[in-house]
Amino acid sequence: MSQSIHSTTKRNIFWFRRDLRLADNPALLAAIENCDELIAVYILDEKIIKDSGAKRLAYLGQSLRALDESLGNNLHLIAGDPVQVLNALIKKYGADEVHISQEYEPYGAARDAKVEASGIKLVKTGSLYAVAPGRVLKPSDATPYRVYTPFYKAWCLHGWRKPVAAPKKLNLVTPRADDRNFPDWQIPEGCEISKAGEAAALARWKKFKSGALASYDTERNNAGVDGTSKMSEYLTWGEIHPRTLLAELGKSNAHDVYRKEIAWREFYAEVLFNNPHTDKDYYAPRFANMRYDKPGEKFKAWCEGKTGYPFVDAAMRQIVKEGWMHNRTRMVVASFLVKDLHLEWQLGADFFMEHLVDFDVASNAHGWQWTAGCGTDASPYYRVFNPIEQGKRFDVNGDYIRKYVPELAHLSSDEIHEPWEFLDGYSKGYPERIVNHATERLESLARLEEIKPN
Repeated sequence: MSQSIHSTTKRNIFWFRRDLRLADNPALLAAIENCDELIAVYILDEKIIKDSGAKRLAYLGQSLRALDESLGNNLHLIAGDPVQVLNALIKKYGADEVHISQEYEPYGAARDAKVEASGIKLVKTGSLYAVAPGRVLKPSDATPYRVYTPFYKAWCLHGWRKPVAAPKKLNLVTPRADDRNFPDWQIPEGCEISKAGEAAALARWKKFKSGALASYDTERNNAGVDGTSKMSEYLTWGEIHPRTLLAELGKSNAHDVYRKEIAWREFYAEVLFNNPHTDKDYYAPRFANMRYDKPGEKFKAWCEGKTGYPFVDAAMRQIVKEGWMHNRTRMVVASFLVKDLHLEWQLGADFFMEHLVDFDVASNAHGWQWTAGCGTDASPYYRVFNPIEQGKRFDVNGDYIRKYVPELAHLSSDEIHEPWEFLDGYSKGYPERIVNHATERLESLARLEEIKPN
């Protein structure tokens, strides 16, 4: 198929980014509204590739193939600088507009500003969120919320649109062979990741909705059961929109707790939008002055799941193997890194960035800062998660630990959380504890006293 710039056919470009789906994609509908043919493109951005670990890239590769299939194998997949790629497509096809879903995190917003500054017309419709950052403000002074609970109430009052259907018909430009550069990103050996794509997202949502959602309020913290939605990966890549999930939630306590989890994601996006430096810097600046240790062997043990604390180690091995970690254990391992090992939260956040398939810059930075005590929580630093008690409470039978720490699989549920107390605890090569939690908790609180205002 040959296209000419001088053709009377009106063409628009739809630039897919973190919206790799057809359903509930208002920007895609806007793109086809006023054109005869659409050029669908995904640009392989060097920075995003560089910042993504092997598991996330493997997932993205699968997601792009699923998207391409849903587009009748008409996705342009081009590596390069967005300005150059888009300009080349505009010139080649005589396209009038480039349509996008708006992004708000620092890198995405800066990239789009650079594209616009080059003279390319970006038409922005919708966003990655039910309510875009900057919309939910305090009625008293029109400033952003800094605390989650009042934000949640205002977010619910603000409300969101209903999901929209996928386009009934797409007239897509057929890409040339040299514009179909699908990367061969393999799942690392020994690792497992979720199936990617819009169909997989909808299937997982259907399974969760008909099963675990009803008991989400009581089961979501139990690491050993399949009690969470596992929608975070699909939300990260926009294979499903949060509106689609929200539209099917009722008024039960379980549904309300799930709605609050979606709101946490949107709250952290809001916080980062208003404080763009906090993707790497401290939200509460005084914590930059705290005494921290240098990363060494203890940090290596944390990364490898060899701290000697079974619940921590199970979680760390899970993230390395699956590119995902249960939400409760994310808090436990974060607390252990910052409060027990006295290391800066950014070390853990970077490790998560490398390994998580569902990495989201706002949720990652502010989830870490919330647990580290330097984030949006009002009286945070005194909260020190006890890795032994957390395991006993949220992995009562030890099933989660047995799954990821085979050296402890022979122990009973009474023994598995404290293997050092039992004769057979270390018989299969499980490592001894690298620190004493009770001692390090006191040390952590002592370091806090040093930076308290006089």
